[in-house]
Amino acid sequence: MVNKVKLYKNFNIINNHKKSILLIGNFDGVHLGHQKLFKLAKKFKKNTKLKIGVVTFDPIPKMFFNKKLKNYKISNLSQKIKFFHEHNVDFVIVKKFDKKFSKIKCQNFVDQILYKKLKAKFIFVSDNFRFGNKREGNVKFLKYKEKDCNFKIINPKPLKKNNTIISSTLIRKLIFNGNLKTANNYLNRNWSIEGVVQKGRMMGRKIGFPTCNIELGDYIKAKLGVYAVKVYRENKKNCFKGIANLGYRPTFNQRRILLEVNLFNFSGNLYNKKLIVEFTKFIRKEKKFDGINQLRKQIALDLKIAKKVK
Repeated sequence: MVNKVKLYKNFNIINNHKKSILLIGNFDGVHLGHQKLFKLAKKFKKNTKLKIGVVTFDPIPKMFFNKKLKNYKISNLSQKIKFFHEHNVDFVIVKKFDKKFSKIKCQNFVDQILYKKLKAKFIFVSDNFRFGNKREGNVKFLKYKEKDCNFKIINPKPLKKNNTIISSTLIRKLIFNGNLKTANNYLNRNWSIEGVVQKGRMMGRKIGFPTCNIELGDYIKAKLGVYAVKVYRENKKNCFKGIANLGYRPTFNQRRILLEVNLFNFSGNLYNKKLIVEFTKFIRKEKKFDGINQLRKQIALDLKIAKKVK
């Protein structure tokens, strides 16, 4: 049975969660490399009987420092928390990354937060972990502080597949380039986005393929085109297979990127409902058609492919 995860928005945690195993990072995508850390943390938990906690940041620091960076996330915050839950963590600290926090000295972060407030016993971080004002803190500094702060730094080697280090940066690149199969392998699940269905211009309905329209928000911009998808309501009880178009809909001269999803064997109103859309196969690139009839013919071909995807 999976424990209920306690969620904190600051470092004021209950005594029962102090002196724990802490994993610190952005954990965007919670990919195989991250999952390796969680598995190792579970082994430590079994041997030490300590709790497991995650410290993560919102927004992702890179997005905070670069306001123009919009389409960047593999997973949104609610998805990350669900993934942490699936990995049996006991608590999650989501620290708002703002101007004040960005100015904290690395020495103060370690002394005042990790040591005095959290009283961490084991701290799991990746090689590229940086923290503190101007990213001055690193793994070497954390290890230097081990004796003074009575914690142990766990810094496993990054996970490699085919001599390639699995990272969030790599997965973003794969999704952007349409290499969905490899991205999904590295995530150990289908890449998915969450979004609320909005009322559109009813263009899909007019050509015989009604769609649910979802804004892309801060998610990474996947390769524009047509995908086979699986769609869930928020409770994940029912799964519907479908086909989705991600793009600008050039046949209709649209300028705003949108995800349009056509569900197979479904009838009903999903406006203002949250959907989880899993991308299972990239079918083709987005292209402009000479007219609606040509588009209809292409969609019929796309549907045949999508319906065969497991």
